[in-house]
Amino acid sequence: MNVVTLLFGSFGLLLFMGAPITLALGVASMAALYFLGNDLVYLVQVAYTSVDSFPIMALPAFILAGALMEYAGISKRLVKVAEAIAGPATGGLASATVLACLFFGAISGSGPATTAAVGMLMIPAMIRRGYDKGYASAITASSGGLGVVIPPSIPMVIYGVSGNQSIAKLFIAGFIPGLLIAGTLMLVNHQRCRKRGYRGSGHTWSGKDILKALREGFWSLMAPMVILGGIYSGFFTPTEAAVVAIFYTLFVGIFIHKELRWEGGAKSLEACTWLTGRVLLIMFTARAFGRLLVQYRIPEIVANALLAMTSNVYLILALIIIFLIFVGMFMETLATIMILTPVLLPVMTQLGVDPIHFGIILVCCCEIGFETPPLGENLFIASGIANTSIEDISLQAIPFSIVQILAVFVIAYVPQISLWLPTLLGY
Repeated sequence: MNVVTLLFGSFGLLLFMGAPITLALGVASMAALYFLGNDLVYLVQVAYTSVDSFPIMALPAFILAGALMEYAGISKRLVKVAEAIAGPATGGLASATVLACLFFGAISGSGPATTAAVGMLMIPAMIRRGYDKGYASAITASSGGLGVVIPPSIPMVIYGVSGNQSIAKLFIAGFIPGLLIAGTLMLVNHQRCRKRGYRGSGHTWSGKDILKALREGFWSLMAPMVILGGIYSGFFTPTEAAVVAIFYTLFVGIFIHKELRWEGGAKSLEACTWLTGRVLLIMFTARAFGRLLVQYRIPEIVANALLAMTSNVYLILALIIIFLIFVGMFMETLATIMILTPVLLPVMTQLGVDPIHFGIILVCCCEIGFETPPLGENLFIASGIANTSIEDISLQAIPFSIVQILAVFVIAYVPQISLWLPTLLGY
């Protein structure tokens, strides 16, 4: 039996049987190694080298910072600022949800964490204002994906490690694409809310109210500024920024807002431990799987197959975007990045696509996967908060998914959207 057939066959069979992605990757890699007669100690070595990396330290630190910010009172103040700015407009609460996800995403780096933190506050508020449960959940689930596009981003850290790319440069490159996607979501939301009759908060815009919200949320708004400002200025690395984010959150939660208690800290550590362990397990099994792919020249085969079809970079980009969106419907984001980066990155570099630009395209495609069934993590989180069906949310989320796909094509075909800011800052 061909080892490549065994590797992909066992992986596909386990996924079809409903096995977790980590188990499918690990068992497929073990089966291939056993077939080759290699010692399975190799898997242990891969596990060690996968996590023995300074940039990987940013992963648990950003997860912990995002979890702490909910109990430190930072997330609810960010929501109040967003509501003061967008609330009076047509569909204002829904637009405020997009803004709140934008703000919180600049802290947490996680799509599901952003959906949960903002959704707990905004979904009940929208339902009380007369929004349909499915619509309130759909806009929250769609906006929650901004957490992985707006820096800092956990998937960008994983791509940077997998593709040996600058994480700081990826963070900077993701800023404008994140704003573009947020803008398209708010535009579609405004049009849909106008048709549905979802009015604003009932208050007119007031400079006094906005200033009050900004004043109360000052320390919360400073969090992303401290994190991103330090990275963009080169004052500290993304890994160091993640640690700074933890201490900043502790300081604000304990001494400024005085809302962070032992119980909240313990729950944050529990969430961080669970999620970090899950990510690291996926990481080392995906790394073993990826090593076998490289060993048997699968990336080269894929590259030659694509180039044999066409040499048009725009057509190949379109095929890859469609493929990534399809894969994102069935596969967990971090596993997708770790498996496909070594396969697709050589193809892109061979075509002259900047690796940083491709990283942003990859992360943006994965962001759409958070809101598309059957996997869509954000859908399940929003469904639980609103107590409504996944089917209802999925149907309501379709227009938001379509406009985000269009935004990804714009980002892919206009590289300067991603690369202009890193170039301006000298990266």
